[in-house]
Amino acid sequence: MRADARRNYERIINVAREAFTEHGPEAPLDDIARRACVGPGTLYRHFPNREALIEAVYRADIEKLAQRATELAEARSPGDALAEWVREQVGFVVQNHGLAATLKAAIDRDSETFALCKVMLNDAAAKIVKAAQEAGVLREDVQPRDIMLMAHGVGAASQNSPDAAPRMVAVMLDGLRRQEP
Repeated sequence: MRADARRNYERIINVAREAFTEHGPEAPLDDIARRACVGPGTLYRHFPNREALIEAVYRADIEKLAQRATELAEARSPGDALAEWVREQVGFVVQNHGLAATLKAAIDRDSETFALCKVMLNDAAAKIVKAAQEAGVLREDVQPRDIMLMAHGVGAASQNSPDAAPRMVAVMLDGLRRQEP
């Protein structure tokens, strides 16, 4: 993709995320194009229909979260990488719960995008979990999906009281630590 086309694509995604947050998945596409400073033709060249745009926004958010696992694994110790990724997952759920739920509801569960997002998150969690277990800081019986489910649960439970999230994450992480016999 040319640099200007890539910028337009990313700008459309960012504006669409804002519009979907404000108005739900039925946000007018012409308004999204106008707010992104592109013509409707540019929007439709990148995203032939509303579903394609919704999937692209959802996929971009999941890609970013999955990429963070790799970045953290390369920059931090396994235990610190796990803890920070859990915090970021919880933060993502707290900040984007309504939008993520809306977008997931609008995406066909059998779609290629939904399957890809699931694989990306599972792979990211597996990388973080395996490294933490090999370093001896995470219980051996923890599965990657456990981490995602718990982080999502803490995020969902923190919707009405975001100040509780750090405390709940700390308790969660304490429970996940490998205990010496």
